[in-house]
Amino acid sequence: MNNNTVFSDPLISNNPITRQVLGICSALAVTVKVDNAIVMAMALILVLTLSNIIISTLRKKIPSTIRIIVQLMVIASLVVLADELLRAFVFDISKQLSVFVGLIITNCIVMGRAEAFAMQNPPKDSVLDGLGNGIGYGMILIIVSVIREVLGSGSIMNISIFPASMYVENGGWYVNNGLMLLAPGAFIVLGLLIWIQRTVTHYTEE
Repeated sequence: MNNNTVFSDPLISNNPITRQVLGICSALAVTVKVDNAIVMAMALILVLTLSNIIISTLRKKIPSTIRIIVQLMVIASLVVLADELLRAFVFDISKQLSVFVGLIITNCIVMGRAEAFAMQNPPKDSVLDGLGNGIGYGMILIIVSVIREVLGSGSIMNISIFPASMYVENGGWYVNNGLMLLAPGAFIVLGLLIWIQRTVTHYTEE
């Protein structure tokens, strides 16, 4: 697999959410608002890329019997760093993301790439793999959050996109869809994205 494929494959054809169906909890929980999704995506990209680099660099020195423990220690340390950075620079969003930043430690995408790719490949390829999977994950989060916030709140990043005259209470016809602010709304949007991605790439489960 060449470098271009390592980076581009997770973006669409082998996206960690729509193809592998990983990282679903955060995709459902933090996508009510676009700004939350962007910050969560950036945190995961940081942790995933750095953990891939560190584990790939150390891969020949890590005994196979304790490799999972080492991977968890590296990922947990990076998650703590990411959480502290969020608290320092975007404290309000950090509070809204709550435990979901901490749960990056157990995110199947991060652990999966560390075990399946970083342990088997050099740092250069592992950087591209981490960036590709992180950006692929972030793209889906942002798409889901845009749809949910527009339909559920009538805004993007807390900026109203519909004039007040459109709303029913002001004599118009538009009503925000409250379902989009709940978990079932997220499931519906995510399910449609998975269907679209698999239709476009002609992927079927074997």
